[in-house]
Amino acid sequence: MTRTQPALPADITVLERGWLSANNVLFQGSEGSALVDSGYFTHASQTVELVAASLAGGALDLLINTHLHSDHCGGNAALQTFWPQAETRVPPGHLEQVRHWDPVALGYEPTGQYCPPFRADSALRPGDEIRLGDGLWQIHAAPGHDAHAVILFEPDARLLISGDALWENGFGVVFPELEGEEGFADVGATLDLIERLAPEIVIPGHGAVFSDVPRSLDTARRRLAGFVADPHKHARHAAKVLLKYKLLEWQSVPMPDALCWLHGTAYFRLLHARYFAATPMQDWAGDLVRDLVASGAAAVQEDLLINA
Repeated sequence: MTRTQPALPADITVLERGWLSANNVLFQGSEGSALVDSGYFTHASQTVELVAASLAGGALDLLINTHLHSDHCGGNAALQTFWPQAETRVPPGHLEQVRHWDPVALGYEPTGQYCPPFRADSALRPGDEIRLGDGLWQIHAAPGHDAHAVILFEPDARLLISGDALWENGFGVVFPELEGEEGFADVGATLDLIERLAPEIVIPGHGAVFSDVPRSLDTARRRLAGFVADPHKHARHAAKVLLKYKLLEWQSVPMPDALCWLHGTAYFRLLHARYFAATPMQDWAGDLVRDLVASGAAAVQEDLLINA
């Protein structure tokens, strides 16, 4: 049975993408057009085509990012090339790393991902408001999944653009926690913020637009409680998510190449050293692959690891 999507105002178009690319939220109003998040770099040409088709010959005036993980800003450079006049605004915590382009500080090299360098013109500052389409949206800090992430809320229509702070059935990996910094408490505080805002409709960074926000908050809080009780569970989940994400990009890869990539990627070495050092790296890597296969997220055919 097909679920009916919640109705959105006419000035908003949600381009729902697969999990390799974040959703793109396009606004077209009397004061110009704006796009929130731009997907992964391997989908950049498709992102430009989708946005151009939706604009029907019009210009893109503003590009903003809820946070700077590669699946949310990997299309920025292509969009800037196609619409060079578009202003680009990013959360303030990473503004200088973008301006001086530091792929290590931005997390792309450590996670084994890639993001083409792009321009950042100004900051998307929590506490400010921003005109998107025909609405005036509040900018709120939303640390947890990413320490510098923001969410956007339009109080009249009670709409929330949540990035990876809240999905219909969870939230994104809590990267600060994996790096030895506070993260779980920030996730909880951000969920509390969303509950106080009381949105009626949420446009998430991944997955379909949804309206049963209390159920999603309850799901997220139960998931968070499980991770707080067992941080190793969260770390293992994160490792599998990162490997699955790369497999979404590869689609298929020789098993030795996949294991070589895993061994050579700094984030996996960090996770292994911090949480799983008692298991030899080679055995741990093999366990991750077997877990993906057992869950149906991957398959092995002869010597190939295949996305499923």
